[in-house]
Order: sequence, then structure tokens, then C-alpha cells
Amino acid sequence: MGRRRDTPTLSYAQAVKALVVGCGRVGSAVARQLQGEGWDVVAIDEKEEALNRLGEDWPGGFIVGHGMDVDLLREAGIEDADAVVVATNGDNTNLVVAQIAQKRFDIQCVVARILDPARARFYAERGLRTICPTSTAIDVLTEAVRACDVRPQQVSPV
Repeated sequence: MGRRRDTPTLSYAQAVKALVVGCGRVGSAVARQLQGEGWDVVAIDEKEEALNRLGEDWPGGFIVGHGMDVDLLREAGIEDADAVVVATNGDNTNLVVAQIAQKRFDIQCVVARILDPARARFYAERGLRTICPTSTAIDVLTEAVRACDVRPQQVSPV
């Protein structure tokens, strides 16, 4: 008789605390997912209307301001954070905020979205966890086109 395998639900004795800097499509989705898994999440964005992306029933925190503002990061609880996700729309901002979290506040789990593959690789080689959607898209698109049943076109004689 076969056994059913269920996807385990994560359970933490104490809520894991995360800051998500940048609350656009990516950051808000990450914040909602972590919150749904039991994490204690505070989102930070420069625009107050970004809170709308989290939904009306968002139980986590939300602070309006720039993620490079060290006082704002403190207000958001970075000193007690277990993880920081940086997903603004700018590589420079993401790199600076990620390095502040990693070096100044000694956060061990810092993940930054970097769109430029060369910069993502450069900082990853120096110990920063980077996610590069551009590299991921290049790899997936290349593999998808290779998987097609493509036949060379026949050239008809003139």
C-alpha cells in the first residue's frame, strides 16, 4: 500500500523576522509568501500606495521610506531581523541596502535582486546572495528554444 507524501508546512518555535525592501510585484509577492508561511514580515517602500500590493488584510508591518535610510531600517526592526530581501527597481539601491544589512547589521541571510548579470556575478563572488532574473530568463529561454523540434528551412533554387 502506497503512502501519501504531503508537502510539509513550515513551523517555527519563534517567528522568523524578515524585512522586504521594495514592495513592487516581486517584493510584495515575497512578503506575502513569507508571511503566509508564518514569518514576521515588515515591508519597506518609498511609495505608500505600494501597500496596496500587499492586500487589504496584510497583517505584517509596512514603513514608507527609502531602504538606504539606516534610521528607517532600525525602525523597521533590522537589528532583530533574521533575513533581509532587497527587491527595489534599482540595482544600485539593492546593492547598497544589501551591503548595509550584511556588513553594518551583520544579517547572515541577505538576498538581493540584481538585474545586471555581470554585477550579480561580481557581488555573488564576494559573498552576497544575488538573484538575477535576467540570467534566469536567458537560461530558460535558451533551453526552451533548444527543446523545440526545429528543422532547417529548405532553400529553393532560383
